[in-house]
Amino acid sequence: MKKNDIILILTILMISGAGLFVLNMTKSSGSFVQISIDGNVVATYDLSENGTYELSGYHGGYNTLVIKDRKAYFKDADCPDLVCVKSGTIESVGETIVCLPHRVVAEIVNKGEDAEVDTVSQ
Repeated sequence: MKKNDIILILTILMISGAGLFVLNMTKSSGSFVQISIDGNVVATYDLSENGTYELSGYHGGYNTLVIKDRKAYFKDADCPDLVCVKSGTIESVGETIVCLPHRVVAEIVNKGEDAEVDTVSQ
């Protein structure tokens, strides 16, 4: 590698690192987790209240949503792949967990937001 190649690589890494830093600093914590099943909003839960909720998904499947310490996650589900359970926790506005077999979406929103349609999906 030549000197200019190393300078270019270091510059790209620095710009990428700065971008990630800015993105992490501008994340806002959400107030609610909004649950949609088959595209319809069915429930909204406050992240400040710990609890466990059983959700009936599409065609009778179930998901268990847990809210603890202002974070939400799926603890259990009866879907075959359990991707939603393995997704981990969500806490920042815009983060989602999706269970495709049950058509369940959990999304973090702020108070008073309607997360059904955004400007990108219109």
